Amino acid sequence: MYRIIITPTSDSDMEIYLFRHGIAEDGHAGAPDSARELTDEGRRKVASVVRLARNAGLRPSLILTSPYTRARQTAQIAADELEYKGHIVAAESLVPYGAPEGAWNTVREHGDESSVLLAGHEPHLSRFTAYLLNAPSLRLDMKKAAIVRIDLETLRARPHGSLRWMIIPKMIA
Repeated sequence: MYRIIITPTSDSDMEIYLFRHGIAEDGHAGAPDSARELTDEGRRKVASVVRLARNAGLRPSLILTSPYTRARQTAQIAADELEYKGHIVAAESLVPYGAPEGAWNTVREHGDESSVLLAGHEPHLSRFTAYLLNAPSLRLDMKKAAIVRIDLETLRARPHGSLRWMIIPKMIA
C-alpha cells in the first residue's frame, strides 16, 4: 500500500515574490533613466497582476523596491491593491544591473519575514530568479508586470528555492 503525503506550500521559511515593474514611459533627454514613470497601461497591468497574485495567496509581510521611480510605483500599486500596512523599503541592490548576491544579502537581512515582495527590473530579476533556484543556466523571459513566486526552506549562504508559479499580464483576460 502507498501513502500519499501532501505538503502545504506554506511550509517554507520564506516566500519570495519577484515583481518586474510595469510598462514605463520612454526616457526624456537630460532626465535620468531612474526617473522614468509607469504609463497608464503599465499601472493597469500591474494592478491586474497583483489582483490575480492576491487570489494565489500573495500577502507580503515586507515590500522591498528598487529606488527607481517605475519600480517604486509598481511597489506602491501592489501595496494599495493588497492593503499592505507596512513600509515600502528601497534597496539599492534591486537596480537593473545589480548582482544577485547583493539582492540575496538584502533578503537575508530580513530573514524574520515570512513573505517578501521585491519590485525591480530586468535583467536583474531573471538572473536573481536563476540564483534563487540554484540554476545558473536558467533562462527566463520576465515580461513587464510579471511576478514569480519562489519558496525558500532556509536562508543559508546560497539559496535553494522552489519555483511555485509565475503570472504574466497576458494570462489575465
